[in-house]
Order: sequence, then C-alpha cells, then structure tokens
Amino acid sequence: MSSLLLFASILHLINSRFEFTNVECTSLSKKFGEFEYCYLKSVNRTFKYWSAKLKLYQKPIKALEVNLALMKRFNGYKPFLYNITVNACKLFVNPKSSPVAKFFYDSIQTFTNMNHSCPYNHDILLDKLPIEFVNHRLTKILPFPEGNYLIQTHWSSSGSPCALIKVYGTLS
Repeated sequence: MSSLLLFASILHLINSRFEFTNVECTSLSKKFGEFEYCYLKSVNRTFKYWSAKLKLYQKPIKALEVNLALMKRFNGYKPFLYNITVNACKLFVNPKSSPVAKFFYDSIQTFTNMNHSCPYNHDILLDKLPIEFVNHRLTKILPFPEGNYLIQTHWSSSGSPCALIKVYGTLS
C-alpha cells in the first residue's frame, strides 16, 4: 500500500510544460505595414517572453481576417485539430461566435493593444507575452498532448494577404 501512495505522489509532481522555441513574423504587403520587431527573449532560465510590433501604414484598418492553423510535428508539420478563419473585427464584438478563436485570442489579450473592434488607427503591439501564461493555458485550461507545435496565422485585410506569424513551441 505504501508503494501505491509513493507512486501517486510522484504522478502528482509530474507536470507538462510548454516552451516557445521560435517565432517568425513576416510582412506580406509593405504597403499595409511592416514588423518593427518580433522576438523571443530569455530573461533567465525561468522567464521567457514574446514581443512584436506591427507598424501599420494603411490606417484605419476596417476589415481584418485571420486564418489560424494549429500544426503538430510528425514528419514535418501536419494539421492538428484546428484550421479556422475568423473575421477579427466581428470576433471582438461577439467572442462567443468562435470558441476556438476566442481561446487563442484570450492567450494574448492581456498583452496586446488589439483589444477592441475595428477600425484600427494605431500600430499593433504584443508586449512581453510570458511563457508561463501560455504554459498555463496549454497545460491546465485546455491540455494538449506532448510534442512540437506550430501555431500559424495568416492575416488579411480587405481580401489582401498582409502578414504571416508562426509561433513554434514544445510541449513536454
């Protein structure tokens, strides 16, 4: 019986952990805007964050569509669970219209100035999104299986592609 208690206590200590491994931000239309910066920063062994700034040249942005694809690495990155397209302007007005998009948006909402409906008359910022916040969402709120992941987002405005963001991570 004591070995069963020991085994149960060890299982209780085992925790999944998500880590950013890379981030790529690409502007697809120089007329629309350019990324001033997009990087991961490790402050120390336990604190890592992601920051990005998209400098908009065509203001105001009245229409914004986002395609979000979650991919898992098998032999290359393959589609995994989600591949959705949402009208970002409408999502802010009615977040319940797409629960999957809302989950991913809630993962960055506190750290971005993209927290209102269109139009956007300002640059778009993501300021110091900590890995611990994302880790909590991907291991406690909606647990995912272990592996290497890619969250890829294609952004378009009025039907024209404008940005591509790729976030790579490992869940172990």
